[in-house]
Amino acid sequence: MPIQQPMSQIKLTNVSVVRLRKGGKRFELACYKNKVMEWRSNVETDLDEVLQIHSVFLNVSKGQVASKDDLKKCFKTDDTDKVIQEILKKGELQVAEKERSNQLESMWKDIANIVTDNCVNPQTKRPYTVTMIEKAMQDLHLSVNPKRSSKSQALDVIKQLQEKQVLPIQRAQMRVRVTMVEGKESKKLLKEKIIPLMTSVEEEDFEAAEYEVIALVDPGKYREINDLLQKDTKGKGKLEIMNLREKEEGDEQF
Repeated sequence: MPIQQPMSQIKLTNVSVVRLRKGGKRFELACYKNKVMEWRSNVETDLDEVLQIHSVFLNVSKGQVASKDDLKKCFKTDDTDKVIQEILKKGELQVAEKERSNQLESMWKDIANIVTDNCVNPQTKRPYTVTMIEKAMQDLHLSVNPKRSSKSQALDVIKQLQEKQVLPIQRAQMRVRVTMVEGKESKKLLKEKIIPLMTSVEEEDFEAAEYEVIALVDPGKYREINDLLQKDTKGKGKLEIMNLREKEEGDEQF
């Protein structure tokens, strides 16, 4: 009579394992490759797309599933989804050395590309090449953190490049148009609250039926300006993006 495999054991192959030690025990998840980073960066939100098996393991390679008692004792809950989310968030992704090296190299290039796409030399108003940004990152002795998204790390790179003055750099300015119905209060709002948030005003018209201002703004100020408009004009003011990055003549057009 053949020996039956215990129900608490599931055999899995070709998986990416996320591991977390808690309460003196090791807990693991069997995931699809590349999906863990997508989940951590909020690109993927469906756990079933991340997990090969919707279970918490004590040992994936042996197919040993954690019991409800194990979860309750170590995580203070036996809600499998809550435990899975904690492991995905805090656990360490186990990858082979070559795969880890390729992953870090790919993320390094992603970070450099994000910086290039969103920043310019403030003196020339032109973007840097990816090669120049990578060289500046090397000068900062930066290392990639695979647990963080490329975007959040790119923001850190921009901040460090500015603080340590490795090279002159600033966030590329957005060109926007603000329009409001005419009136004393509208003019006061524009001149006292909104225009001070702008980097530079290119055009303004306070004589027409609608007040209009075209200006360059830092991307970080966009939401603040929009919130002011919505709150103080009760939705009657309008903020439009004319282009996402100020371009000098000769810049590549997309």
